[in-house]
Amino acid sequence: MIKLTAAELCQLLNGKLEGNPNAVITHPAGIDNGNEGAVSFLSNPKYLPFVYTTKSSVIVVNESEVLSQAVTPTVIRVKDAYTAFTSLLQKFGATQHKTGIEQPSFVDANASIGNDVYIGAFAYVGKNTSLGNNVKVYPNVTIGDDCTIGDNTVLYSKSTIYHKTIIGTNCTIHSGAVIGSDGFGFAPQQDGSYKKIPQLGNVIIEDNVEIGSNTTIDRATMGSTVIHQGVKLDNLVQIAHNVEIGEHTVIAAQTGVSGSTKIGKRCVIGGQVGIVGHIEIADGTRINAQSGVAKSITKTGTAITDSPAFDYNDALRSQVVYKQLPQLEKRIRQLEAMLQEKLQHKNANA
Repeated sequence: MIKLTAAELCQLLNGKLEGNPNAVITHPAGIDNGNEGAVSFLSNPKYLPFVYTTKSSVIVVNESEVLSQAVTPTVIRVKDAYTAFTSLLQKFGATQHKTGIEQPSFVDANASIGNDVYIGAFAYVGKNTSLGNNVKVYPNVTIGDDCTIGDNTVLYSKSTIYHKTIIGTNCTIHSGAVIGSDGFGFAPQQDGSYKKIPQLGNVIIEDNVEIGSNTTIDRATMGSTVIHQGVKLDNLVQIAHNVEIGEHTVIAAQTGVSGSTKIGKRCVIGGQVGIVGHIEIADGTRINAQSGVAKSITKTGTAITDSPAFDYNDALRSQVVYKQLPQLEKRIRQLEAMLQEKLQHKNANA
């Protein structure tokens, strides 16, 4: 169990302390349900009232936060409370990873295994596959032939890595993820059937990528499907063959990206977004949840929503108009009636 004083925590977070430096923390907790020994944080003004009522021993706030009355917990002020607390959660959540090869498992004689590697029971490591230092392969993971897994990468139980996949350093692949499965390629035939197109490429995942549970990334028909460094994919995301995702882009659950689409750097894509194939998404694009993207986005920093997706601000203005349609219809009918009455009066006096 981790046990820190407020003074030690303040030093760890490079903050400024107000209150009892000897307050002891043993666990993190939400500011609305904290208890003795807990450390909480405030970054959203919505939770400001809880600062004055929380039972937490320590709270972490932004250095610019103005407190209108005295508080019971020790306060640590930092530049960015959300980022600081993220680092703190990583410390509390750190686990002691195992090392060694459990049995029964299979590691091909031609596989290369680095130092401090863990391979869990019933895992499979294929021919000519290379595992870097401190790689953790949990039980029931399958890694095909000719794969490369970089240092400090973790593959959780029941993830499947197809042949020729390349995964960089410090990556996390969660349970049930499938990397390198066939792209969805079928050629229609004259008799109405479909002929499978061989998928001969691979998947390349660069450093510091996290892939959620039950996410699938298809290998390329030819060449590579590429996930660049720092990308974060939620659970249940589908990435099709020959897609390229730019560095530090994040994609939420149940989004599907069709084949050969290129997504730029630092994009933010909400849940249940559908993106058609063979288009390009500019750097910094923000796509609202449940949007359907049917054409390329060429302007950097664009925000879009709806299906088919269009400019976010235009969409908000359109929603205002939608709500007014019944009233507008009523006014139009009144104007038509007034116009008809005037025409009848004019014809009667002609």
